[in-house]
Amino acid sequence: MARGQQKIQSQQKNAEKQAKLKKAQGSDQKKSAQAALVYSCSVCKAQMPDAKTYKQHFENKHPKSALPDELKDVTA
Repeated sequence: MARGQQKIQSQQKNAEKQAKLKKAQGSDQKKSAQAALVYSCSVCKAQMPDAKTYKQHFENKHPKSALPDELKDVTA
């Protein structure tokens, strides 16, 4: 009977280990996605991955606001 108990314990340990790995992967994906959003709109605080997208967003969503200095030399 000892082998039966060891098998159950081994399965439980493996299940816990797999759950931890799965949880760790989920948070890493979330962190990397957040790190990719470099630019933040000065008006509405929306986040964008690059300057070109930021400029397009700013021109479309905030046409009455003055263009920020960081976007003046960006070509769309």
